[in-house]
Amino acid sequence: MTIALWISIFLITFCIMEFMAWFTHKYIMHGFLWKLHKDHHHKDHNSWWERNDLFFIFYAAVSIGCFVGWQYYGFWAGLPIGLGIFAYGLAYFFVHDIFIHQRFKMFRNANNWYAKGIRRAHKIHHKHLGKEEGECFGMLVPPLKYFKKK
Repeated sequence: MTIALWISIFLITFCIMEFMAWFTHKYIMHGFLWKLHKDHHHKDHNSWWERNDLFFIFYAAVSIGCFVGWQYYGFWAGLPIGLGIFAYGLAYFFVHDIFIHQRFKMFRNANNWYAKGIRRAHKIHHKHLGKEEGECFGMLVPPLKYFKKK
């Protein structure tokens, strides 16, 4: 396989993961697995760990499964797919957990148009404390209205 094909699959996987994050967040986290996601909206615990973090473990397992498929079963696309899922998970971790929720005190002074739009969109999402009537379920590509200057 050519390197261009591997890079294409990696980039396509990364982009599909934004849709998967949106879909999982809207229909699964705010749906039948609300019990796992609820503690992310209601800080009813004193732990750094949230039940919501189990979703990260699920996607990590899928990524690892792709690596195993590539390494041991000849699934050549497993490497770029696994890396695409991993890269999205890493971006999600930096944007959501570190930048937005400040689980680690880093990137506090980021104030460019993208940072402001991401923060604004996520704040609107967390405005809704219940599983219904939510909005803005994606992460890296929120609706354009959140990038407009006020």
